[in-house]
Amino acid sequence: MTKMNKENVTVLGVDPGYERIGIAVVKEVEGAKKTTVMYSDCFITSKDDTLNERIFQIGGEIEKVIKKYSPTHLSIEKLYFTNNQKTAMGVAEARGVIINQAKHAGLTVREFTPLQVKVAVTGYGKADKKALWYMVKVLTEMSKEAKYDDEMDAIAIALTAIATKGE
Repeated sequence: MTKMNKENVTVLGVDPGYERIGIAVVKEVEGAKKTTVMYSDCFITSKDDTLNERIFQIGGEIEKVIKKYSPTHLSIEKLYFTNNQKTAMGVAEARGVIINQAKHAGLTVREFTPLQVKVAVTGYGKADKKALWYMVKVLTEMSKEAKYDDEMDAIAIALTAIATKGE
């Protein structure tokens, strides 16, 4: 795992999927009391499109966000096993294109499990979504309220990279 610089860190956080993808860019400036959420959204692909088309769209969206906000790191949730293998395969493909775009742009990639995200943001590995999102609001300065849970998760994943940057 690559250590992060302690000054002015900008992280692209992604909650991966192929239908709904949480995307956030957060910036930590040394000495600031809160981490700034520069951007957050939930990118949604159409169920009418093929998986290949959706993966292509996700890659394009990630590329646009990287070009606009110039993050130095990608923080992405690790894939965990699910009962639905078709869904897991699609999410794995989406993760692949997201990581590929990040590496192509020179970003350092860090991956975290849901447990690691909960511990880093709330201090408690069994925290529920409500507690996680409460802490996201406490730890960040946001110019707008997040509309989707995927968006809040992406912010939490980005915060995890900042909270664990020395590890």
